[in-house]
Amino acid sequence: MQAAATQASPRLAMVAGEASGDLIAGLMMCGLRQRWPDLQAHGIGGPRMAAQGFEAWWPHEKLAVRGFAEVLMHYREISGIRDQLAERLLADRPDVFVGVDAPDFNLGLEARLKDAGIKTVHFVSPSIWAWRGGRINKIHRSVDHMLCLFPFEPELYHAKGIAATYVGHPLADAIPMEVPRLAARAKLGLAPEATVVAVLPGSRRSEIKYIAPSFFQAVALLSRLRPELRFVLPVVPGLESLVEPLLAQHCPDAPVLQLKGQSHEALASADVTLIASGTATLEAALFKSPMVIAYNQHWLSWQIMKRMGYQPWVGLPNIMAREFLVPERLQEAASPEQLAQDILNWLDHPAQMDAVRQRFVQIHEQLRCDTARRATDAIAQVLESR
Repeated sequence: MQAAATQASPRLAMVAGEASGDLIAGLMMCGLRQRWPDLQAHGIGGPRMAAQGFEAWWPHEKLAVRGFAEVLMHYREISGIRDQLAERLLADRPDVFVGVDAPDFNLGLEARLKDAGIKTVHFVSPSIWAWRGGRINKIHRSVDHMLCLFPFEPELYHAKGIAATYVGHPLADAIPMEVPRLAARAKLGLAPEATVVAVLPGSRRSEIKYIAPSFFQAVALLSRLRPELRFVLPVVPGLESLVEPLLAQHCPDAPVLQLKGQSHEALASADVTLIASGTATLEAALFKSPMVIAYNQHWLSWQIMKRMGYQPWVGLPNIMAREFLVPERLQEAASPEQLAQDILNWLDHPAQMDAVRQRFVQIHEQLRCDTARRATDAIAQVLESR
């Protein structure tokens, strides 16, 4: 009887480590609740998960740290949270644990839970095909079932005896194929005929520190060269105190519309996007926005990471296409002058912009496959296998 009751209304523990994970997990939870209306879910998450009834024991911002050097600076706090969470879950066992991205945090936690007999699912495969391929051995020890965003990933896991399912990307279902550009501009108070540049320097404090200054200097250059340009800047709630002084310092006179979140409205409204490498680049592609991808981080993190890569691309749209559809500027190459020139190159070549938008349509079609349902089906299979 107890097993049947649990199956009818499972208790899930989940961890999503940053804004992108919270977004993906929130969309997945829509599918979970359609199957199990009385679902209970708790752990670490953000506002989009909370909107689906998730109980956050810690906010997802606690884990929003990227880069080896940056993680070392916060290691004690993050490690302490993981230990406390593990002890709590082992004392009050969930039916299944779902780690959403954040592999450096989640895989260690998942290994401990799996050793104790708790089923574990990981949603968003670590980029073992891009760098740190040796992690697949840790994944084998940690994960009962991997949910993959990209169609080429499951066979990599099957070859190592790890159950894996291609589920597509939930944003491909949520974002319309036809971009509502005029509606987004009307909502943001932008003129229909304006030339709009979206500026997304990242959602983590370390990204604002290392990336935002060059982005804002590029905005200042673009505004001087093309005074008619309009800029939209979505800011993750809680980071305004970091962003606003940098805006005042680097581009005080540029026409920048600062938004509270609203990254999708910003991307939908944009002709072109200046964006930090990460999940948001795939969102920009789904909104069919030509973009310039850039990244800058602590020098030590960069020295380590650049020696561990297996392929020439870092941006998800380029990885999906297996070619440089859009420019990538990393570290010293991400100078304000170069970023500004890259944006102008897009704006001055509309035929190239149209061509890359068509490639983004193909990526969108490939990733759109009712992710919430597929992920829920896979989790149901894990529950049945207990």
